[in-house]
Amino acid sequence: MANENGTILTAEQEMKLRQPIDDYVGKIQAKIDSLRVDGTDQVISLQNHIDTVKRDRVYTREEKDAQIAKDRAELEKAKAVEAKNKDEISKLISEAEAYLNEHFDKDYYQKVKESCVEEKIAAKAKYERRVAELEKEHQAAISKLSDNKEIKDEKYVHKNRLFDAKMELEKDKQQIKDRKHAAYTYKYHLIDLLRMSKFTFMETRAQKWENYKYTFNRRTFLLQNGLYIAIILIFIALCIITPIVKKTPLLTYNNVLNILQQASPRMFLALGVAGLILLTGTDLSIGRMVGMGMTTATIIMHQGINTGSVFGHVFDFTGLPIGVRVIFALFVCVVLCTFFTAIAGFFTAKFKMHPFISTMANMLVIFGLVTYATKGVSFGAIEPTIPSMIIPKINGFPTIILWALAAIVIVWFIWNKTTFGKNLYAVGGNPEAASVSGISVFRVTVGAFIMAGILYGFGSWLECARMVGSGSAAYGQGWEMDAIAACVVGGVSFTGGIGKISGVVVGVFIFTALTYSLTILGIDTNLQFVFSGIIILVAVTLDCLKYVQKK
Repeated sequence: MANENGTILTAEQEMKLRQPIDDYVGKIQAKIDSLRVDGTDQVISLQNHIDTVKRDRVYTREEKDAQIAKDRAELEKAKAVEAKNKDEISKLISEAEAYLNEHFDKDYYQKVKESCVEEKIAAKAKYERRVAELEKEHQAAISKLSDNKEIKDEKYVHKNRLFDAKMELEKDKQQIKDRKHAAYTYKYHLIDLLRMSKFTFMETRAQKWENYKYTFNRRTFLLQNGLYIAIILIFIALCIITPIVKKTPLLTYNNVLNILQQASPRMFLALGVAGLILLTGTDLSIGRMVGMGMTTATIIMHQGINTGSVFGHVFDFTGLPIGVRVIFALFVCVVLCTFFTAIAGFFTAKFKMHPFISTMANMLVIFGLVTYATKGVSFGAIEPTIPSMIIPKINGFPTIILWALAAIVIVWFIWNKTTFGKNLYAVGGNPEAASVSGISVFRVTVGAFIMAGILYGFGSWLECARMVGSGSAAYGQGWEMDAIAACVVGGVSFTGGIGKISGVVVGVFIFTALTYSLTILGIDTNLQFVFSGIIILVAVTLDCLKYVQKK
């Protein structure tokens, strides 16, 4: 950009400002480099050579040992030189950094920054002049035309010219932004050379913050975080309204613990279905899985002989020790849920059936079987000592939260640190490409369903302990919507291959906290469904917009 104002720097003027810094630091850097040649540089070179020799299959064992022994002897000499020059190098680095701290911002960066401010003003003024010129030309052209088609064509051309002017302004702004960013990072480039890429914690934070500001895009930020911001504002409003309407504060320690306690079993369900959504699937049978697991766990851990029957048979597990009954209930819950999810996974993977269909069939089969077998009755309470065994409260703290935390850590590890997890993302992103690269789409799909079944089993077992039984076929109705909604709000995309465990956790907490808050406020349950529906609709809309933008 031309130097239209005295404070706007040309490229030559900017380089002239930076020259004294380059000269001073460059002389010190040359001294440091000369001290590192036979020391640090040689150490790095020899260490790399030793690693290369170890991996090289051309050498025999004896040749490798001889070469490594020779390199290690040289390495000891280089380390001795490095140690000898360490203090002098540190002194030179400190001298250079002191100079940078004193002169870089004052003599260079602040002047570039001021120049960039003036350049922005000049760029905007240039754009406004151009728009005025185009408008004048357009009006002059329109006044000479009478044919409607010609007028329409002129308006179209004028619109394109305005767009070109706008793009030119955006281009100028980006160049100014690039210039300012380059000036800021140049200091860290010099420090990088001086210290060989070793930055302090604060220097690393400062660079990350600068990079965030440099790459920040308002549209992208709102697409990614707009829903969270809106929900936080709603929750803040509820925290203000509740004490006024109900004469009781919403955000208390006990309420927070209650929210976390309610969210814990649902966390297992959301983590399970998140893996299926990652594969562009879903699971409509979650609620019925919970009902089946609750009924099963209640029957096994029931207080005394069961009053209800299953297929006409009354079960009595009172002869077994309570600890055995607890473990057996968990085992049966996991086996039953995994059995049905494996069936849905098989049909989805083998016959390319959409999970909507296979899991809907599961939902109907499970509900029908459990209702027919139990006649739809509730099986009452479990042994009162069992909840204190599984999820005891320690000084008022519900340990069921620790179960959920363990599930989060385990599933995070599977998703991010195992081959199966990497394959899960690959198949979700592009199953055809994953198959060509040697990944078994069938195994990954079935594996995701099996993992979901295990989590459903654990979740229903914990819910049984939390509610002290009362299992029935109808229990858990609508929970699939909560689990799926939590994943969608948490950023697990239905387009496949996109999602994080942290997002799922946030989604579960958001929905649980919102439901809990509305309940305390006395909002009708049916209206709560309206709130949930709106949140889901907005979340999926934002997800679709992100996908369209990406495409």
